Amino acid sequence: MPRTSPSAALGALLAGNRRFVNGSQEHPNQDAARRAELAPGQEPFAVILGCSDSRLAAEIIFDQGLGDLFVVRTAGHVLGSEVLGSVEYATSVLGCRLVVVLGHDSCGAVAAARAAVEDGLSAPGFVRDVVERVTPSILAARAAGLTDDSDIIDGHIRHTADLLMDRSRVLSEQVKTGEVAIVGLAYQLAEGSARLVAAHGVDATG
Repeated sequence: MPRTSPSAALGALLAGNRRFVNGSQEHPNQDAARRAELAPGQEPFAVILGCSDSRLAAEIIFDQGLGDLFVVRTAGHVLGSEVLGSVEYATSVLGCRLVVVLGHDSCGAVAAARAAVEDGLSAPGFVRDVVERVTPSILAARAAGLTDDSDIIDGHIRHTADLLMDRSRVLSEQVKTGEVAIVGLAYQLAEGSARLVAAHGVDATG
């Protein structure tokens, strides 16, 4: 579904997720013909900035196929310059109309950052860098009086979406002109469902 509108791209993802939840997947664009069609180039309709968690495979939970999604994954969907560059490449060069921050319940990165803030437990090696990038979301949740895991995770998803707008002039301009939208989705591992928790440039009702 290349060169669609941001709202249509979001609608396609949410419809695919409903199929996944209901067990009525279509498994589109996963055959040899599609593989051959894509060999010369790609035109994905959305870029997913998701957590690296093995239970969060974007093409599966949104019932999409080859060439549909440009996926960038880091633990806790944390942002670095290489992540920002990858997302900007997806929207500016490949023509993705939607940026999705995809978080989930039982996130280990959020749990580690919460333990660091609340119990002073430090993480080893470069895991510490991931924890430090999640920590501002934990501190913001504490300041707001939030203690429930789902509220904290929703806040971290919103914080990441806001960071994309704040740190990338390319993305913020694309959202301002209506070319691109940025949304945050919270995925429930047991149910398999994704719900909208943040939106820039598209109707928050989805």
